[in-house]
Amino acid sequence: MGKKTKPDKRALRDAKLAKAKLQVGALCYRWTNKGELRILLITSRRTRRWIGPKGWPMRGKTHAESAATEALEEAGVEGNTANKSIGFFNYQKNVGGRKTVRCTVQVFPMEVTKMHSNYKEKGQRKMRWLKPKKAAKRADPLEFSKLIKKFAQKAEASA
Repeated sequence: MGKKTKPDKRALRDAKLAKAKLQVGALCYRWTNKGELRILLITSRRTRRWIGPKGWPMRGKTHAESAATEALEEAGVEGNTANKSIGFFNYQKNVGGRKTVRCTVQVFPMEVTKMHSNYKEKGQRKMRWLKPKKAAKRADPLEFSKLIKKFAQKAEASA
């Protein structure tokens, strides 16, 4: 995952300008034996929307490392996480009752190399490996869907 780096100042600035809380997320992917790209989506615990693993940045870890930790805790996957973000998306996080908080999620691609049968949030979420077009159709919010499409186009073109 590379050397420790300071938090992405642009991401922090953009989140503050949008009066949003910064989160980090992983766009988890793998290649099939036939060389086809698959994207991992999981459900959120409360609303059951199809999302990617995400959470709060962690003290002492880069944003990419924090995203990788979220992927392990929420989906039981490990792999090679890029240090460079592929973009951002915004969403409203439910924080209890009718209260929500605006969040900006910085997304890091992670090529999955290992799947665990036991992990922290096992049984709390569903997970699916999907073709990129199907993943983009199911993903919420729309901005995350657009990141999936953009990532898949680049990944498949360079494969």
